[in-house]
Amino acid sequence: MTACAPARQGGTNDDGGGSGSAGTLTVFAAASLKGAFTDLAGKFEAANPGTRVTLSFAGSADLATQISQGAPADVFASADARNMAKLKDEGLMDAEPRDFATNTLAIVVPPGNPAGIKGFADLAGQGVKLVVCASQVPCGAATKTIEQETGTALNPVSEESSVTGVLGKVTSGEADAGLVYVTDALGAGTRVEQIPFPEAAQAINTYPIAAVKGAGNKPAADAFVEFVVGAEGQAALAAAGFGKP
Repeated sequence: MTACAPARQGGTNDDGGGSGSAGTLTVFAAASLKGAFTDLAGKFEAANPGTRVTLSFAGSADLATQISQGAPADVFASADARNMAKLKDEGLMDAEPRDFATNTLAIVVPPGNPAGIKGFADLAGQGVKLVVCASQVPCGAATKTIEQETGTALNPVSEESSVTGVLGKVTSGEADAGLVYVTDALGAGTRVEQIPFPEAAQAINTYPIAAVKGAGNKPAADAFVEFVVGAEGQAALAAAGFGKP
């Protein structure tokens, strides 16, 4: 589900603070970044007294559309280069996007794996209730790439607008299996069983981040981007299961 961020705070970059980045900072980030960015936001606020980070998570395609339509975002972190490129081509990014993480897909199944899924080919089995991301979403585009590379035609019962939607279908028992990022599988803990599959290496997603043009709090936006690509940000992302860019 898309979380709508509040309107930008006017003049938030004039509130003082050692880094000049005090005030409200609105970050639009891919749904798969929820755990890592929630952690990073807290650390950023601690390192920048007077700054409050507002996070909005959804599928990258949905977030890109919102920004294109004028939604008040200061920073955009996408789960793929394609959606970031769309905004860059529209002249909506303040600086050249910077890659900060990578991710690959994993199969998740309910505890006990009732459908007996062992690998990617099993997802195409008759009667398997599979849930995937829609093709316009980065995790869905990765799924399509693997289908094409392996010659495997999947027949999902549902296509979700974000990776968290897929995970929710599996954890609720509505699906026999789903394709999500390894980071989401890790974050779900014992609510799912994760089944790695070698074909996932054929679709590695790279995550870019950049400040949005006209950001209401440009100092904080620039500082947050530097924080994510810096040592502390990279350590937090690695702990969440993300790969290096």
